[in-house]
Amino acid sequence: MTHFQNPPTDRIRALLGEIKTIAVVGLSPRPNHPSHQVAQALQGFGYRIIPVRRAVESVLGERAYADLYAIPPRVDSGPVDLVDVFLNPNDLAPIVDACIALKLPRLWLQDGVVNEAEALRAQAAGIEVVMNRCIYRDALALRGA
Repeated sequence: MTHFQNPPTDRIRALLGEIKTIAVVGLSPRPNHPSHQVAQALQGFGYRIIPVRRAVESVLGERAYADLYAIPPRVDSGPVDLVDVFLNPNDLAPIVDACIALKLPRLWLQDGVVNEAEALRAQAAGIEVVMNRCIYRDALALRGA
């Protein structure tokens, strides 16, 4: 049986240098929630954040979309480079389906979002996957903090 492995640290650093636009699935409009804090920090690092959350108009000054399919293929900062997920690991299948259908190149599953079967399915479809890591901590480390 195949087991999921994250890319090596040097590849994760390179990936963070390549991306510009991040769709954050499960981005809370509440400032005290980890998803909000991480996304706000990523904005501070210069990344464009696209909130993906039903029933909200906008988060962090950016228009929110109900799902990945609703995001225009090219937002004004370019295509979505990475999908960052703050969801229950049992809710990943539709996200992976959308990433595959939309040919989104990278999927990041935050700390605690662990679903090996879905991570492997995304990898098998050619998507670069990082699982159970905090993108904020890795981006912070990239900046030498």
